[in-house]
Amino acid sequence: MEFSMQANLTPENGQTQANDLIKDSDTANFAKDVMEASQTVPVLVDFWAPWCGPCKQLGPMIEKVVREANGKVKLVKIDIDQNQAIAGQMGIQSIPAVIAFVGGRPIDGFMGAIPESEIKAFIEKVTANAPANPNDPAAQIEAALEQAKAAMDAGDFGSASQIYAQILQFDPQNDASIIGIATIHHKMGNEQNARDTLAKVSEEGQQSAEFKSLDSALKLGEEAAALGGSAKLEADVANDPENHQLRYDLALAYNAEGEKLKAAEHLLHIMKADREWNEDGARTKLLELFEAWGPADPATAKARRMLSGLLFR
Repeated sequence: MEFSMQANLTPENGQTQANDLIKDSDTANFAKDVMEASQTVPVLVDFWAPWCGPCKQLGPMIEKVVREANGKVKLVKIDIDQNQAIAGQMGIQSIPAVIAFVGGRPIDGFMGAIPESEIKAFIEKVTANAPANPNDPAAQIEAALEQAKAAMDAGDFGSASQIYAQILQFDPQNDASIIGIATIHHKMGNEQNARDTLAKVSEEGQQSAEFKSLDSALKLGEEAAALGGSAKLEADVANDPENHQLRYDLALAYNAEGEKLKAAEHLLHIMKADREWNEDGARTKLLELFEAWGPADPATAKARRMLSGLLFR
């Protein structure tokens, strides 16, 4: 699978971009720094002057908020004393004045030294209505994650692993990539590596469906590992078909071997025979299987229909 990523998705270039978020400009460079730059990312133009008290209040606040926006917006500062022509063209009559440019044209603005909370709200409104910037690191990471998922779905674990690794070079705590690498370990049978990698996921990342699915799959695998393969359990169940524990163990063994529907069928068999067995343990385990398989797995959909048919017949 061919994979490419913009050259600026590296820690070093990411730092360069951060340094380029705020700059001083003038009439000669206004077209490049504002009109052209706003074609890919919103640009705020702060019209100010050294003698302006409110400008000195606004300046540090707006610079702080722009940096916190992590590349979603840029700030260009124009000293009106040195650039009266561009200030006149923009109709600036009092300062500080801030005008937002998107796609080469002004779309919004405000005047005066407004509070930091209002600056944040203004930037959020501007960026929310702006088209996605394909050169933004966040957009590149999102696109790379989609490529990695496509590689995973195609069984190309090597390409997926390379993509996840490159993302982590730029963003070492990217939970989606960490979970992706742990999933590759799991699919390749490296359970301990999968567990060790999954332990690096942040508390927030642990709330994701992908984390919960893999975590459940690993726990199920650990349970099944102590049971051995399905062959002996099949024989045991054939000799003692009413032994629910043997059938339950066989379901776990089938799941570990990728026989998902067989696993579901045996758990449903237990439910049909004795719903109260092991405190409804068969249904509880079946729900764990659904979480491990994920909602998009065809086996989940089919087994859920089988469960509904049993519960609501």
